[in-house]
Amino acid sequence: MCQIIGRKKEIAELTRAFNSGRAEFIAVYGRRRVGKTFLINEVFRDNMTFRHTGLSPYDRQRKVTLRDQLQNFHYSLMRHGMEGGSAPRSWMEAFFRLEQFLEQQDNGSRQVVFIDELPWMDTARSGFLTALEGFWNGWACSRHNLCLVVCGSATSWMLDNLINNKGGLYGRLTCELQLYPFCLHECEEFFINRGIKMSRYNVAQAYMILGGIPYYLDLFNPTLSLAQNIDALFFSRKAKLSDEFNRLFHSVFDHAEACMNIVRTLGKRHSGFSRDEIAQQTGINSNGDFTKMLKALIGSGIISTYSPFASDRRELLRYKLADCFCWFWLHFKEQMHIDEADYWMHHLKESEISAWRGIAFEEVCMQHIAQIKQALHVGGVSSRESSLIIRADGEHEGMQIDLIINRADDVVNVCEMKFCKAEYTVTKSYSEKIARRIASLEQMMPSKTFHPTLITAAPVRQNEYADVFISKLTINDLFTD
Repeated sequence: MCQIIGRKKEIAELTRAFNSGRAEFIAVYGRRRVGKTFLINEVFRDNMTFRHTGLSPYDRQRKVTLRDQLQNFHYSLMRHGMEGGSAPRSWMEAFFRLEQFLEQQDNGSRQVVFIDELPWMDTARSGFLTALEGFWNGWACSRHNLCLVVCGSATSWMLDNLINNKGGLYGRLTCELQLYPFCLHECEEFFINRGIKMSRYNVAQAYMILGGIPYYLDLFNPTLSLAQNIDALFFSRKAKLSDEFNRLFHSVFDHAEACMNIVRTLGKRHSGFSRDEIAQQTGINSNGDFTKMLKALIGSGIISTYSPFASDRRELLRYKLADCFCWFWLHFKEQMHIDEADYWMHHLKESEISAWRGIAFEEVCMQHIAQIKQALHVGGVSSRESSLIIRADGEHEGMQIDLIINRADDVVNVCEMKFCKAEYTVTKSYSEKIARRIASLEQMMPSKTFHPTLITAAPVRQNEYADVFISKLTINDLFTD
């Protein structure tokens, strides 16, 4: 077995299910390229009785049909030892043949059946879900040595049709696992395992661009610098991720173009938009289909939601882009239309990249709230994370706070995030700005205690103004396990 980075809880859960001595129906889901297939293959590699992968719907030449999927399933049966015959004509027949095959192979030991990219197999009017229901309820659930593992990147399909199923598969799953991208600690461990030497400053930048997605990280060439690798992945003539943005959406979402437009809209403003604003900007009707698109994007981890600080009103719920890869792609590949083959190498110190780093580092911090709370010694205190924007008027100064950690102990960490290569210096004007900001917040919510918190990539220089921040964290605090 190859070394698996992280995933300790998931491995323990899959191992428990394998050793349970009963029929198991396991669903694993998560964003495309997050490592679902690799995890399942490595955990069950020596015990796989049958393995099948649905055909991707992302085909530029023609639409993948039910007949294609059934033929592919037939070939998988043949590869595992099923003797010839013609392809099944329906999913009912296909699953019946799988039952026959498993009975022939049954010697009393554990049988693992792994069906990868399950949502791709459910083509229009195919009857796939009904057949899967019949397979599990009518045969598989009574096989104490059977372990059925299904996997899918189309998270909304997995949630709607399996995990939250209201029909014949209601409550049938015995185990469900959502796989998340790597955290910074796991990214660092991954690079070390691959023989790639990189400072934490650069590991953080790699995360800002690729978002802790193992497949993307595995494309790094250890003989190249970070900048050279980014050019090879995005800007060179044969860039390895040149079509990844389109594939990410067309292979996962039913309304791919509409979902891409939603993401493009959210990429215009880091603080996000309300539902009505998204509908207005994209021209998409705010109906049931629009709700499904938003839920699908949230389920896949592409976007997230939050309520602005000091507001519990549902209508103020905001949607924001949370996927680092999409942020990077939209900014440099679509908005700036960069076509220079070695762009990253030649523009590292320019203002455009520096400005992007600032915003991207804020997103990295938002995805490492657990590590930030641990460094603040409040890991066990429940909290809500949000942002706050107050527009300036004639009498009051405006403010924008991208990360507020509102804790259950009535303390609020007001976080400032600065991505700097050298030691960071708090100036007099910046210190006064923070003090005014805290005073305004204390007026808004006198029952709360506000702690200015600074998170930087490099240590903070100790001077007479640095003490305006009660807590000061560095990038090293984000790398804890």
